[in-house]
Amino acid sequence: MHRLAFLVQRRSAAMIKISRNQSCPCRSGKKYKHCCLPMQQAGLPPPAPVRRSQVSLQGEIEKIQEAAARCEEQCRELGVFIFFSTKNGDAWLLETTECDAVQVAAAGQPLPPPVLESQELIEVDWSHAFTLRQRRFFLTDHKNGGETELLGAPTLQISAALRRIRRHYSAELLRQVHLPPAGDD
Repeated sequence: MHRLAFLVQRRSAAMIKISRNQSCPCRSGKKYKHCCLPMQQAGLPPPAPVRRSQVSLQGEIEKIQEAAARCEEQCRELGVFIFFSTKNGDAWLLETTECDAVQVAAAGQPLPPPVLESQELIEVDWSHAFTLRQRRFFLTDHKNGGETELLGAPTLQISAALRRIRRHYSAELLRQVHLPPAGDD
């Protein structure tokens, strides 16, 4: 298996260039221009961030497994990850910087995801690499190098999610997501 570790990056509002029309970093749900921008322009301190339940990779995997159990087609993203389920009950987790993939449900049944997650680090044993070619989704097995086409994958939604992620995160930030493999110093 191909193991890849990610640093969980916490970014403050000061590190992020915020557009007027983006969601406010205080997580109020309002646009920045209607929330904290006027206070910043007036020299006032921003309000305390809204506390939300912590999102976890494992929790998102469980949600996509539930969609697969209902044979419901879904495609969602979280950071550099894309989750999708198909009408035949399969579900996959994709990682966009290295184009890795792992199946998390088959024929409506959840599969144990090879994920170790902590507050600072996420480790995933990826089983496949993925690629999109001519609106078709292909998987290459990391063990034997064999390539197969995954029929029923929501390729248009996956392609759109890839574009959004690559537009939202800079190439430099995406390069910093991965930790070097153990033993590389």
